Amino acid sequence: MIFSHFLKGLPLLFLLFFSGQLSVKGQKQEEPVLHLGVIGLVHDHVNWIFNRQKPDVKIVGIVETNPTAISKYKERYQLADSLFFESYEALYKRGRLDAVSAFNPTQLHLEVVNYFAPKKIPIMVEKPLATSYEDALKMAHLAKSYKVPLLVNYETSWYESTYEAKSLLESGRIGSLTKMVFNTGHQGPQEIGCSPEFLEWLTDPILNGGGALTDFGCYGANIATWLLKGEPPLRVSCVAKQSKPKLYPKVDDDTTIVLDYLNHQVVIQASWNWSYNRKDMQIYGSKGAVDNQNASQMYLMENEIEGKKLHLPKAIPPFLKDPFRLLYEVVFNDFELPPYSLYSIENNLIVSKILGLATKAAKTQKTQNWN
Repeated sequence: MIFSHFLKGLPLLFLLFFSGQLSVKGQKQEEPVLHLGVIGLVHDHVNWIFNRQKPDVKIVGIVETNPTAISKYKERYQLADSLFFESYEALYKRGRLDAVSAFNPTQLHLEVVNYFAPKKIPIMVEKPLATSYEDALKMAHLAKSYKVPLLVNYETSWYESTYEAKSLLESGRIGSLTKMVFNTGHQGPQEIGCSPEFLEWLTDPILNGGGALTDFGCYGANIATWLLKGEPPLRVSCVAKQSKPKLYPKVDDDTTIVLDYLNHQVVIQASWNWSYNRKDMQIYGSKGAVDNQNASQMYLMENEIEGKKLHLPKAIPPFLKDPFRLLYEVVFNDFELPPYSLYSIENNLIVSKILGLATKAAKTQKTQNWN
């Protein structure tokens, strides 16, 4: 079963909590609350944690120095002045801190890990892990040295269709794998109304590591690495274009990455130039195909004669649909990420190397070998 490897290693305590069976004198024992520090308000994904209406995670501090962002979020969510801190150290010294979640520029992820890992504070960062493979290696070394969990959050890691696609592929219902295609992106960050403080670093080649290439190329690399159980590509090719240089003069806005493996190929089309928002993927096998349109809508073709049919993905455990609950399980219930799983360091080291080689391939107009 697709989720048996997720549940196999879970402590009995968590399983009892999860099923509501743990009790004291006939009453369910109250769960602890995760005291979470939020690092940065300049990533628009930070709204995910503020809009989360569950009592198991409590924001106990926010590190931000951008006055516009601070003012905006104070007003939007009625946040008290006492929640805001100007440094990691000030947040750390405020009192109990169980974990931190980073919503700052990608280039600063290493800085976050460098400070909190030695203090044994678990960390979750927004995708991608880093702006360079070198930084990713440093982050992984810190996490391993101090035995601190380090997670990377992607929206597609919450999708039931993502896990169902893996199940269908592994079951052999579409035959042996031949190709995967990932189409990710939207009309453009300016066009969809991203905040000015987000745009300031998202369109900066240093702070973001690139444009659409890093912003959306990471999704396909992440899922492909998971589906292939950590198998790296043999070669990486890439074409990065500036279709809208007046809007995005410093970075690419339309990029195609091709990953060449021994027996299959992965095509990643990452763009700020789509006519609509999309995070879809197609997996092709020797007999059929899986076509994921979004989190819950997907199609299965087991053979050409029967054709493509709507396929309903199986439900997944709630903590897999909620990154903050997953972080909770890691912190309090010793949940261990399986090797090369979507949030894992092993996976995201490969993602970082793919993005780095893709960037070099685009600049040199030459295919890059993995080794």
